[in-house]
Amino acid sequence: MSLRSRLRVAAVLAVALASCAVQAQSQAAYMAGKARISAELEADVHACAVHAGNARDVCLAQANAKKEIARAELKYGSSDKPADANRVLKARAEAAYSVAWQKCHAQAGNTRDLCVTQAKAIETRELAAVKAKQKVVDIDPAAAMERRAADDSVTVEKCDALAGETRSNCIALAKTRLGRT
Repeated sequence: MSLRSRLRVAAVLAVALASCAVQAQSQAAYMAGKARISAELEADVHACAVHAGNARDVCLAQANAKKEIARAELKYGSSDKPADANRVLKARAEAAYSVAWQKCHAQAGNTRDLCVTQAKAIETRELAAVKAKQKVVDIDPAAAMERRAADDSVTVEKCDALAGETRSNCIALAKTRLGRT
């Protein structure tokens, strides 16, 4: 074998070994990140033990939300894929909803219903935004309809809290604002 051929083989082997080392290092960093997230979750769950009732449920929801967002961010950090970036946004929207939903359970009656409806509307709006980001080139009419339906449900829920003529006026105003007759 000539010197030039030997150098080529050595260069190819060096690149291959460097690639394997980087991949092993990134895999080790990924596993360390997962362990860190698990440890943080365990610490957060222990911190929630001082609370009682709904405050404890909210604390646990926040801990789980933090875990899900961290896992999505870790996955995105190790892959840099656009799909994983969308998963981070989706995890944030779902986490915000789960925490808001738990906070709503401290309330009662129509206030609770309104709170849950608003939380769901925010989640729907955020998830529709994620879908819209996925389809930047073409307009997504389904996402727009989801956002509108979420807004409609909040408006209806607010009007339901009222009574008599005030309720009728609220519904009429909402229909006008939403472009319905």
